[in-house]
Amino acid sequence: MLAQVNHFEPSQLKAALLGGEDLKLAASVLYQSYHDDPLFMAIFRSAEREYEARLRAAIREELSTFWQAGQPIVGLFQGEQLLGVACVVGPDSGIGSSRLWHWRLKMLLTAGLVSTRQMLNKEERIHAAMPAKRYHMLAFIAVAPKYQHAGLGHYLLQAVDSLVDEDPSSAGIGVFVTLQKYQAFFADDQYQKVAELSFSTVQGSLMFRVRQTA
Repeated sequence: MLAQVNHFEPSQLKAALLGGEDLKLAASVLYQSYHDDPLFMAIFRSAEREYEARLRAAIREELSTFWQAGQPIVGLFQGEQLLGVACVVGPDSGIGSSRLWHWRLKMLLTAGLVSTRQMLNKEERIHAAMPAKRYHMLAFIAVAPKYQHAGLGHYLLQAVDSLVDEDPSSAGIGVFVTLQKYQAFFADDQYQKVAELSFSTVQGSLMFRVRQTA
């Protein structure tokens, strides 16, 4: 998915919370970026014909759940162009291993029973391995493929950092990383590895960034 490398000046970029009208664009960015993610390929059975439909449905339902629960969906913009998206789950979201029932029902109808069970199992195990009781979770972070390799992911992380650092009820933020090349990306932002977890045939690292105080 390598594409042209774009160069952006910080003054050209802005981070803002997305509105409901932006969710379709956000879903497209996430789908393109996570299509080849090993964990999602395993959970939604990439070898089968309906993989892409299941993945699209799951991302759509995730975004809908974040939005309905009032969780921040951060967009990175250049003008009106959406360059990247980050989805953050807060300590009091009601989202997690005890997923809302309407989300479970929709996932069962769209992604299927096996995929829904695996998603819930993933969240339960990640929650159990977290080094804190109250924390944020970086559920998704993605830059549109044609804007990748220009450092935009760091701008998104800075926006997420601000959300977390301003919340005294949170101990920090976690992320589950399935590709080793991204561990350095998060380590550059003070994330530290706290556990190694495996799901099916996929292994990954749970990383955590302690909330920074002034």
